[in-house]
Amino acid sequence: MTAPHQLGLVALRDALRSRELSAREVVEDHLARIEQVNPVVNAVVTLEPERALAAADEADRRAAAGEELPPLHGIPMTHKDTHATAGIRTTMGSPLLADNVPGHSDLVVERLWDAGVICTGKNNVPEFAAGSHTFNPVFGATGNPYDPQRSAGGSSGGAAVALATRVQALADGSDMGGSLRNPAAWCNVVGLRPSPGVVPYVPAANPDAWLSRNGLMARTVDDLALGMSVVAGPHPAGPLPSPLGSAAFLALLDDTGPADLTGVRVGVSVDLGVGVPVAPEVRRAVLQQAEVLASLGATVEESAPRLQDADEVFDVTRAFELATNLRRLVRDHTHDGLVKEDLLWNVRRGVELTAEQLMSAAEARGRLDAAVREWFGTFDLLLTATVQVMPFPTDEKWPQEIDGVKLETYVEWMRSCSVISATRCPALSVPGGFVDGLPVGLQLVAAPYADDRLLRLARVYERATRFGETLPQL
Repeated sequence: MTAPHQLGLVALRDALRSRELSAREVVEDHLARIEQVNPVVNAVVTLEPERALAAADEADRRAAAGEELPPLHGIPMTHKDTHATAGIRTTMGSPLLADNVPGHSDLVVERLWDAGVICTGKNNVPEFAAGSHTFNPVFGATGNPYDPQRSAGGSSGGAAVALATRVQALADGSDMGGSLRNPAAWCNVVGLRPSPGVVPYVPAANPDAWLSRNGLMARTVDDLALGMSVVAGPHPAGPLPSPLGSAAFLALLDDTGPADLTGVRVGVSVDLGVGVPVAPEVRRAVLQQAEVLASLGATVEESAPRLQDADEVFDVTRAFELATNLRRLVRDHTHDGLVKEDLLWNVRRGVELTAEQLMSAAEARGRLDAAVREWFGTFDLLLTATVQVMPFPTDEKWPQEIDGVKLETYVEWMRSCSVISATRCPALSVPGGFVDGLPVGLQLVAAPYADDRLLRLARVYERATRFGETLPQL
């Protein structure tokens, strides 16, 4: 019999609802899998076994009583350690919050729990989720499942590793500059940065913030669609309106979709038209997979929206949003060594922004939005690299150069994602093959609020290539 941890989300849901598996069996298997693989990869940092087993027994009681079961009945998950979880330690990877136990849960967690998810603990993140390499002074570094001496990406790095190592079948996360897409790429799973407001950000220090977005990762597009069906949809406290809700993602599971990509127009651009430096081996992998899309019937040509305003929009908005959330904390700990220097630098930039810089970025965002809308009037998808480099050693903080281009800050090696973050577009990282045994991710981007169509088209590529079925050998 297939072990529960080997089942994808859709298959695990079906086995639990049919009572082929009990919630206790699944949670016990999940906990045993953590015990088996976590000493190697350091993905799970807080564990709540007694709480989880009690919840599993209650779920089984409800099933035995014939009660109506929620859509993710009995599914075990660890949650990203930046997401507040009521009654469960949430550290954000910071010594300042090493013993923090919040009294509330973030909305994305609430919705998962309401859907029947059983929380088993928390997974590792960079300090305050700043950066795409998962390490912090509280728990150390998380290793890549395909080579534990290399980075797993971030900031949702522990979540991606939990997926790849078959600890769990669904993972929540957040994405400002690539934090869902980057670890998905390096761990050979699927990660979606949704359009604004699709998964409301509640609670938020600034309710009008739009750059950071909550989303999910999974092993396959169908699993991701099922997860999105329970976390997507409006909320009274979420000010960003979205036309997409649960039904749009559930429809993907009821629709096998197109068999190929005939009639789909794909623009491919490795440097996104703005000189994003990309390692040669990543460039080759992206261009090879562009040929695969063409073989599936897509019309593929070199093209990208005019993204020249994207860096200004991202840099200013990121600095402003980080300062809004963290300025008081950073102000109190600037000189005591308890906050990493890269984060201090980024928050200081936000505090020092001038009115002129904010107004200029607002105008740039207007131009960028118009350019993206115009381009997607002709094209259906944009294809580019998810990450500009291959996974680097865990003891390095970030790459110092890419393809001969020297990098000045810790965010520049994430530009293939952050340039897209500046737009309202949904972006998906899907497994795109391997280089020397390490995964490469492809980033597929669609028009704003075409999230469901993005998944539908990506599924065609996923089923044709099946790269995600190559598992790590720990």
